Amino acid sequence: MDKGKFRFALGRLVATRRVADRLAEDSAFARFVLESMRRHANGDWGNLDDTDKQENSFSVDKHLRILSAYEEAGLPKIWIITEADRSVTTVLFPEEY
Repeated sequence: MDKGKFRFALGRLVATRRVADRLAEDSAFARFVLESMRRHANGDWGNLDDTDKQENSFSVDKHLRILSAYEEAGLPKIWIITEADRSVTTVLFPEEY
């Protein structure tokens, strides 16, 4: 995902082994992850409280770490974390953190 279209650069996109396995076997989950990545890159932080959303918005311009959380009925919750240097963005399940 190119920064030209988004609020900040995502760097290399990676997923934990468990997320990658689920992506390979579940097309609904794959669509959910792709949509969540788009939302993350556009500054829609998902299912966070207002304080965490404000912290993320601050972090974009200050080049700090950004964490978003997304949920969809019938699918497991995911977190998306973009590192402070914008070198990598990771998709993981919260319990993997």
